[in-house]
Amino acid sequence: MNIVLTGMRGAGKSSLSRRLSVLTKWPVVSTDLLIQYEAKGKSIAQIVADNGWHNFRELEYQVVQKVAQLNNVIIDCGGGIVVDLDTEGNEQYSSRKIDLLKQNGQIIWLKGDIARLAAKVKNDQERPTLDQLKSAEELMERRLPFYKEAADDVVNIEGKKKRQLSKEIFRLTFKPGPA
Repeated sequence: MNIVLTGMRGAGKSSLSRRLSVLTKWPVVSTDLLIQYEAKGKSIAQIVADNGWHNFRELEYQVVQKVAQLNNVIIDCGGGIVVDLDTEGNEQYSSRKIDLLKQNGQIIWLKGDIARLAAKVKNDQERPTLDQLKSAEELMERRLPFYKEAADDVVNIEGKKKRQLSKEIFRLTFKPGPA
């Protein structure tokens, strides 16, 4: 079984993954880092600039096919793991990626305040622009139903320290079964 962390940009998936690794003694696998590896070291922003979002989502799917086969790992997913693009380039729910991750993983959605998260990542040059015509807040708002549909459990991150959140996720993941 794997712990799969999803959530919007800036939700703290990477730092929480590292904290959970200490608690579980499981390694962390970052989908974004593996995508960069598959793209011969290019940054996510460069991959998108060179090849577009369609290509990036296909590369992301290829990575998910691989990481979904692992066991006892913490999967730190990129913020758009829950989406694919239709033929017009509009985001839609990615059942193909989520179904793979659910086969051997518990998906935890790190839910946070959209305005705060958008402001947090606004000037981060490492993160490519999501859409030239829509604000980050608008895109995040549109993704809410996708995160909800994908999630096995939801953890509200607002007003909580990373240590508290990692323990909460740990308890959710390793909750005792019926007696």
